[in-house]
Amino acid sequence: MSFDVDLFVIGAGSGGVRAARFAAGFGARVAVAESRYLGGTCVNVGCVPKKFLVYGAHFSEDFEVASSFGWTAAQPRFDWATLIANKNREIHRLNEVYRGLLLNSGVALHEGHARLLDAHTVEINGQRISAANILIATGGWPQVPDIPGKEHAITSNEAFFLKELPRRVLVIGGGYIAVEFASIFHGLGAQTSLLYRGDLFLRGFDQGVRLHLKQEFEKKGLDLQFNADIVSIDKQPDGSLKVTLKDQRVLETDCVFYATGRRPMLDNLGLENVDVALDAKGFIKVDSEYRSSEPSILALGDVIGKVQLTPVALAEGMAVARRLFRPEEYRPVDYKLIPTAVFSLPNIATVGLTEQEARDAGHKIKLFEARFRPMKLSLGDYHEKTLMKLVVDAASDKVLGCHMVGPDAGEIIQGIAIALRAGATKRVFDDTIGIHPTSAEEFVTLRTPLPETP
Repeated sequence: MSFDVDLFVIGAGSGGVRAARFAAGFGARVAVAESRYLGGTCVNVGCVPKKFLVYGAHFSEDFEVASSFGWTAAQPRFDWATLIANKNREIHRLNEVYRGLLLNSGVALHEGHARLLDAHTVEINGQRISAANILIATGGWPQVPDIPGKEHAITSNEAFFLKELPRRVLVIGGGYIAVEFASIFHGLGAQTSLLYRGDLFLRGFDQGVRLHLKQEFEKKGLDLQFNADIVSIDKQPDGSLKVTLKDQRVLETDCVFYATGRRPMLDNLGLENVDVALDAKGFIKVDSEYRSSEPSILALGDVIGKVQLTPVALAEGMAVARRLFRPEEYRPVDYKLIPTAVFSLPNIATVGLTEQEARDAGHKIKLFEARFRPMKLSLGDYHEKTLMKLVVDAASDKVLGCHMVGPDAGEIIQGIAIALRAGATKRVFDDTIGIHPTSAEEFVTLRTPLPETP
């Protein structure tokens, strides 16, 4: 059977673009459709603009620390509109970079909403295109609980385009996005409260990391309210919001920011026309090679609900391109030892097993830990502390997990992730000479394990 293209990709986010570019580089005829913005969530309303805002929020602390190094200056003022305008300009530049990457790779770019007509046909902008393979890479979308007044809440989609910084903000949620935006709003000067329905945020992270970040947030004056949930939001005549909680408390705020999860973005995709099975949470079911129950249709990234991180989608995109068009180079994605970072203030980064995961897996472990004030803060009366933690298998001496809370945690853990993937033991860490004076050297100078715990 003859097709117009060998691969049609729906979604020009990180995973879709990677699959399209490399498939084209392998000689395939490739087309991509994007209905919203080139680069997907990460570039437009995710990791990239978020980190710009995190940098902006951290300056409030840097200005304060500067005085301990002898700097004096007028009281700094923050202008939200300037930050957002500069962010928008850079995101536009990146959109054009993605456009160039696709076009220069020989990929046909269609800007519009694509729908599946059958297992081998896509319709976009009134045009029907047949494809030997179709890849769904449409990403995720933030969701807000169905409560009275939900229309008055915002999500990360809207937060990046607010016309002004709210004076008071309630952040709802306990994952990456919630703790990051709580840090952003608080650091930029908003009166910020973080509400989470559970006992402690960042479920799935090492318990020591979670407790340490809680303590650091409290030191900074960020209001934390656990075991709290909203039942309704009412807009007041002056534009402020009255929020009623399950425990009957009433809070007043200017902005309710929801970060309570993301759903797969499969709206109006034409899935009713094909045999693509979904799981109980609405994610596309795929096999180990990212094929859905419809053999010609594949899916990757956030729509499959596996590991929802940009670098993972990139790896999946590469795997799909290789398996389809360069099978001799195909390597499956290894989902073990994936490093990750939370760009809260202070940052978190981690790779490998948590203490509890190691115990649950049957390891007898040794724990090594350091808590200290970063050197940059030692000249003033600042109380933020860095946490570094190693989880080591007592029998083999292999380092099972590495966790950090503190400045530049992501930069440090990225390098350590390579060591763990190479199978480094604690002895290898001990024999590595540190770079002095740095925080990172603490990972190679930890010598005394913590007392054994049951």
